[in-house]
Amino acid sequence: MLAASRCLLLTLAVGALAPAVSGCGSVYYAAQINAAQTRVEHARSVGAAQYAPYEYYFAEEHLKKAKTEAGEASYSDAATFAEVAEEYAQKAIDIAKAQKK
Repeated sequence: MLAASRCLLLTLAVGALAPAVSGCGSVYYAAQINAAQTRVEHARSVGAAQYAPYEYYFAEEHLKKAKTEAGEASYSDAATFAEVAEEYAQKAIDIAKAQKK
């Protein structure tokens, strides 16, 4: 009887946590997309489109793809695209700043 109670309690606990865990993808995506958006905007402001066009447009397209994936509720993929966008936006910023010196 005691084992059955433990099993039921464990099942209820897992069931209660499932919605919270499944919602984490969208939270992680939101953090990633905000960081990527900010970085791409910064890249634009330092003239990365002119000085580092490959890196800048690569970042911009990954940001667009991240938003598309999120629209389809593929938050893990969206977060991955946002991470790449942020990385390449930073590369574009670094190149643009170096070119301006």
